[in-house]
Amino acid sequence: MKAVIEGLLFVSGEEGMDKKQLAEVLGEDLESVNKGIEALTADYSEGNRGIQILEAGGTLQLTTKAEHAPYFKKLVQSPASATLSQAALETLAIIAYRQPVSRVEIEDVRGVKSERPIRTLMGKLLIREAGRAEGTGRAILYGTTPEFLEQFGLRSIEELPPLPENPDTEDAEGEADLFFERFQEQFDEPS
Repeated sequence: MKAVIEGLLFVSGEEGMDKKQLAEVLGEDLESVNKGIEALTADYSEGNRGIQILEAGGTLQLTTKAEHAPYFKKLVQSPASATLSQAALETLAIIAYRQPVSRVEIEDVRGVKSERPIRTLMGKLLIREAGRAEGTGRAILYGTTPEFLEQFGLRSIEELPPLPENPDTEDAEGEADLFFERFQEQFDEPS
């Protein structure tokens, strides 16, 4: 059960899961789930591990340990991490043009999960939490940062290149690829 709990917390990402959700997915009672969580937490604290289980507001998440933060900072700032993946570029473009925008709205446009690209972009300080949506769940809304503007040589978001007028045409995919190449070239250039 520990391995499954660990896997579930890993795939739930920054949203995490509460104990009731874990019990439902595992088909176990809360007492068994609590024992599994306690055993897993003990494994993380006893061993020389880089992750831990954090409980905040009733939600459990796998997180890195605070004492390792200087290494994570180096990773984010290293030249090898300077380029953005196609997924991160797509996500960044959606956020730039539609901000403030929720993860669900980003995923609707992309058609795939976007948690990892969002984490990457936040780690590179290109996007930030820009508030919460109204309604059920109060989803996090994302927007660009001053670092985004600086990185791409923009004075304001209004200076973004215009989107194609007819995105349903056959040329739209080629135009999108050119746009992403231009975005990537700008990101690769030293600022």
